[in-house]
Amino acid sequence: MIAHGKEVKVFCASASRPLAEGICRELGVTLGNNQVTHFADGEVCVWMDETVRGQDVFVVQSTCKPVNDNLMELLVTIDALRRASAGRITAVIPYYGYARQDRKSRGRDPITAKLVANMITAAGANRVLTMDLHAPQIQGFFDIPLDHLVGTPLFAEHLKTRIQDLHVDVSNYVAVSPDVGSVSRTRNFAQILGMDLAIVDKRRPKANESVVMNIIGDVAGKTCILFDDIVDTAGSLCHAAEALVAVGGAKRVLACATHGVLSNNATQRVEESVIEELILLNTIPLPEGYHGRKIHQLDVSPVFAKAIRHIYEETSISDCF
Repeated sequence: MIAHGKEVKVFCASASRPLAEGICRELGVTLGNNQVTHFADGEVCVWMDETVRGQDVFVVQSTCKPVNDNLMELLVTIDALRRASAGRITAVIPYYGYARQDRKSRGRDPITAKLVANMITAAGANRVLTMDLHAPQIQGFFDIPLDHLVGTPLFAEHLKTRIQDLHVDVSNYVAVSPDVGSVSRTRNFAQILGMDLAIVDKRRPKANESVVMNIIGDVAGKTCILFDDIVDTAGSLCHAAEALVAVGGAKRVLACATHGVLSNNATQRVEESVIEELILLNTIPLPEGYHGRKIHQLDVSPVFAKAIRHIYEETSISDCF
């Protein structure tokens, strides 16, 4: 039984239009007509150009760079939909910004991931759909239902096909966690593909800087696949790749990550590194003007479209995990 909405409608703000269009193609619906503009002083203005009264509405918006602008666009859009009497509002947030501020690591730190969750709820969202939160416990920060998709199967299927096409023994590959915090997701990835697991042990003297200490596991002469959730400045990823070759004796290094934040000169750093290819999901658009050869994206619109269809039809979403 469909409890909310006469029909499904999908809208987007500035950050995720290409992904929203892909989701609509998968669903066989037309992207909703709305306008997002900014006043001269930077204030966000949103106008819904079609009726949403009583309908099941999904707003697609990653809170990526510029983070605060995109977050405000999401909040204002949700508020506009609530005031227009939408039947149910689902915030589809492929990349959840501020997720790395999920705990107090020192005295008087904020827990901004929780603050953002409160803001989304206060704006009027009835539920949230997201992918690969930096810390899974952020699901508990929300007082509304949250569906947490994972990108691991997409990477695993893509690489399994490539390995089979190359007729290479999977024992020549090893999945590598770039730090201790990513061991769990990398282990799941390795198990799906039947690969061994290795870990790059490092310490981080300050934010966005890392010093590799050791390689845990046998990577000598093998193709390593670094597996992470976020690539921001790419410093940690590139340092880990260098260590795999210089310290561990790896033959080749590939990398996979769900969210390509790619701040500052991250794309240049990847292009100049020993990483042969960085595979991302399109939860965040590639930087405008990127014409490099190493960074590629896989499309997540079928996964989000499937989840949206389940939510609309009030059926179990478990098979999306």
